[in-house]
Amino acid sequence: MRQTDASFSKGERLCGIKAVSELFSGGRGFNLPPFRVVYMVMPADKALQPVRLLVSVPKRHFKRAVDRNLIRRRIKEAWRKGKMPLETAVRDTGRRLELAIIWSDTVIRSYDETLKAVNDVIGRLARLKY
Repeated sequence: MRQTDASFSKGERLCGIKAVSELFSGGRGFNLPPFRVVYMVMPADKALQPVRLLVSVPKRHFKRAVDRNLIRRRIKEAWRKGKMPLETAVRDTGRRLELAIIWSDTVIRSYDETLKAVNDVIGRLARLKY
């Protein structure tokens, strides 16, 4: 794997009010503790990455920004390390995937637990029928 393969660039992030609103209004979802995952499969677009991700840690569960940022950094790092199987699966189908990972637990988990949970999400999304 090249160093550029294991990055999390701006193009891979789901941002913008319109894109996020479309995802939450028309997307499908599932719970895979400690996450709530909302995803939407769309036709491929050469201007956009095959998989775009939004990470959210609610203030309702963690009042301190330091805690929210810690969890967000752990999720992003785990995603960066394990995203390749999902990207190749989506790219091979000729579609693109937009998803949001929302932390739904009330405790901070270790990086190893977060990594395992993110890999479970990636595995489940890679097995979807597009």
